[in-house]
Amino acid sequence: MDIKNILEDDKFAQFNGIELVKIDKGCCELKMKIQKHHLNGANTLHGGAIFTLADVAFAVASNSYGDLALGVNANIDYFKAIDSGEIVAKARELNRSRKLATYAVDIFHNENLISTFSGTVYIKTIG
Repeated sequence: MDIKNILEDDKFAQFNGIELVKIDKGCCELKMKIQKHHLNGANTLHGGAIFTLADVAFAVASNSYGDLALGVNANIDYFKAIDSGEIVAKARELNRSRKLATYAVDIFHNENLISTFSGTVYIKTIG
């Protein structure tokens, strides 16, 4: 599996303007410019938009080895409301076994931590 295809084939990530900054085995950095369609009724960044960026970073990091990794659990905490600029997701692998891996994703706005995400994937070996 080519990891770049994951982002190229992810129409929802494209719609939300998610861009790859860097990638390595088990980790990555993505960014997303906040647009009007990312705002909620209170005119702040929608929690679903933050979750989307975190979830895409989770997918990219967990699939960076080339085997198909599918999310089986995810959790997010929100710390601060924002309404403009750009957010950055930094995903890192915490643990990886033959069939399961756990990741943490920190979301930043102007280098300030605004959210943390954790998730576990099931690894389906290809071939």
